[in-house]
Amino acid sequence: MHSIGEMARDSGLTVSALRFYDGAGVLVPVWVDPTSGYRWYSQEQRGEARLLSLLRRVGMPLADIRLVLAGWSSDDTTLVRKLLDAHLLRLENGLDNARRELSTVRELLALRENPMNDTRPTALRLSLAASELAAALDAVRFAVSSDPELPMLAGVLFDIDAEEAAGNALRLVATDRYRLAVSRATVRPGGSLVSKRVIVPTALADAMRAPLNGDGTSGDGTSGNGTTIGDHPVTLTVDSDRITLEVDGSQAAGAYLVHDFPDYRRLTRLPAGRRFPVDVAALSKELRRRDSESADVSVLVVTPDGALAVASRDGEHDRTDHVGVNREFLLDALSAAARDRLVLELGSPIAPLAVRLPDREDTFSLLMPVRLDH
Repeated sequence: MHSIGEMARDSGLTVSALRFYDGAGVLVPVWVDPTSGYRWYSQEQRGEARLLSLLRRVGMPLADIRLVLAGWSSDDTTLVRKLLDAHLLRLENGLDNARRELSTVRELLALRENPMNDTRPTALRLSLAASELAAALDAVRFAVSSDPELPMLAGVLFDIDAEEAAGNALRLVATDRYRLAVSRATVRPGGSLVSKRVIVPTALADAMRAPLNGDGTSGDGTSGNGTTIGDHPVTLTVDSDRITLEVDGSQAAGAYLVHDFPDYRRLTRLPAGRRFPVDVAALSKELRRRDSESADVSVLVVTPDGALAVASRDGEHDRTDHVGVNREFLLDALSAAARDRLVLELGSPIAPLAVRLPDREDTFSLLMPVRLDH
């Protein structure tokens, strides 16, 4: 006899999935302890559980799975083969339909797309505080994509907005599709600006960040003349094909990427969710403590007393008061914010999790949710 935990480890199914399949009559344990309600399975059911896991991964309906399991040990496997062939055909037809639908979507996108890059030859210069630019780069760097097939995401978007209601601003944005980070630095007065958007490749963004800590100057966080780098103004120049950062006489310069960055502003228009202040050190410690419980997914739940906590992925959760996220992505977002306390905004299990600064609405991260259903 095997416990439900052993079955979960052997089959690749979660404990909650096994409970679900028991209730659905697909894989019923051979014995249930009448006192504790604990489920026990036979040796033969280990193979059935593995088979069930395989079939569910390819999306076979439960009704067909019941028939496959029922006919698996039969000498006549004709029905099983017919069910497998029928499901494969269903998947192929579905893929053909998906290709047609996505082709239509791409055509609509071509008509409606609002390119985020402006490659007009207009040159501009702007001055910023070194500390603000450093903080803005740190807040988004973790979300830059490393996928070679998505070159438009292989850098940090510098979105210079000369018409923002709050005044001239430089927004920095990065995304790898699974997470998105946005930060803002104020442009100091002086000269007229035009709105411009360029993608700074990752290596160049890192090269710009280095001297903002005093690297290459006195080595102690000050410029050569003793001025604190954090309080020192730096100059950013954007011309027809290059971007240059000048820091106390030194430069970091290079070509920016000629691609269309996705319209991040549309991605950030989310319905307001419930906000929970969190202690970053305590939350990070709890996330790492649960590191061995479930691959790389963490579940955040709202407790009965209205607090946010880390729960087991296999536990029972209210359908609306939880969200699954990639653990490492969340730890990266918490670390990048460089604050002792942050605010996590929880919408629904299918809405992105927002990681916000408690005193700034213009710097935040969004983490795409991980599905927890089976």
